[in-house]
Amino acid sequence: MNRERVVEVVAAVIEHDGRVLACRRRPKKAAGGKWEFPGGKIEPHETPESALVREIQEELSIGIEVVSRLRTDETQVGDSVIRLICLRARLTGDAPTVSLDHDELRWLAPESLPELDWAAPDLPAVAELAGRA
Repeated sequence: MNRERVVEVVAAVIEHDGRVLACRRRPKKAAGGKWEFPGGKIEPHETPESALVREIQEELSIGIEVVSRLRTDETQVGDSVIRLICLRARLTGDAPTVSLDHDELRWLAPESLPELDWAAPDLPAVAELAGRA
């Protein structure tokens, strides 16, 4: 039997002044040029919430507070299944200006999110936020 590898990932839907943060992956990264909600892999000892706070601090050098769980989706990517847990969050300080993993950051109205070229695992959350789910 062929068992797929499941990778648990957490992503932040950071909302500020009615807009949502979208991040474009650097060209040389996996899924380079695609847009995503920032986040990363959940380590074995972490909750999704603690993993997200750590990842956002590492990637964007900002603090966030997790507000609620938006949704969880599974997407086949190559020979793995990405289980993406999207959490709503708010800034606890200044907005991000740089990212280690991304070459562009944009704050967008939720209905404008589908205009970008999103990574496949993020598409269900994009549709829900834009009111198209």
